[in-house]
Amino acid sequence: MAGSGPHFLVFANEKGGTGKSTTAVHCAVALAAEGRKVAAIDLDTRQRTLGRYLDNRAATLRRLGIDLPMPAYATFDPAKGESLAEAVARIGDGAEAVVIDTPGRDDPQARAAMVMADILVTPINDSFVDLDLIGEVDAETYRVRRPSFYAELVWNSRTERAKTQGRSVDWVVLRNRLQYVEAHNMRRVGAALDELSRRVGFRVIPGLSERVIYRELFPKGLTLLDLPQIGQAGIAHIAARQELREMIAGLGLPEAAPSMAPLQAAE
Repeated sequence: MAGSGPHFLVFANEKGGTGKSTTAVHCAVALAAEGRKVAAIDLDTRQRTLGRYLDNRAATLRRLGIDLPMPAYATFDPAKGESLAEAVARIGDGAEAVVIDTPGRDDPQARAAMVMADILVTPINDSFVDLDLIGEVDAETYRVRRPSFYAELVWNSRTERAKTQGRSVDWVVLRNRLQYVEAHNMRRVGAALDELSRRVGFRVIPGLSERVIYRELFPKGLTLLDLPQIGQAGIAHIAARQELREMIAGLGLPEAAPSMAPLQAAE
């Protein structure tokens, strides 16, 4: 990855409640913990979940006087007159990986970020409601009838990237919150996803389970990689950390460049 510019991981899903921002934050911190120089950019100027999460993390580091892996980060605001490309160049200067969290809606900045993506990550909950975002399923057979609007949007983004940059987008659908889904329904969703992945062209990897842990970590900006700071970490924390590590491995990023020190947070 070194010498070829940053690797872009873009988290995008037009449906809310899929754990997109939580996953993006954990991904950014996990990559920084590997010794990569990481930048994180929040495109959602309204909810600003990724930005607020990392604000909380920076405040915890100052309050406790500790040093933890921390990406450089900022919230992009188009009202300030800066283009997304200019903001990415400024915030991601010297970064090995750039994590971009898009809003849970269709807007021009989200579409522009999708074209930048080396890896486009679409987290979904394991339900047909979420699956409908990328493919319509027959009510009787549960077979995929046709790709949905979002799949077409991703296809267009991949085509544009291939034309302008000569490179394709690795589209990854992340199956989040598997734990509390009834097994029969989970198998049906999985079968539909497998069928759709062959038709549309994405990879499916397991994401993060539904755990109270993630909501509890937000106020301090901590992640599952910060077990010494969490206090009273139990088996559930360790299992969740392993899920995170397996998810990062599943994304298939290039190896980290040697002698990389994490960037400091700046906003």
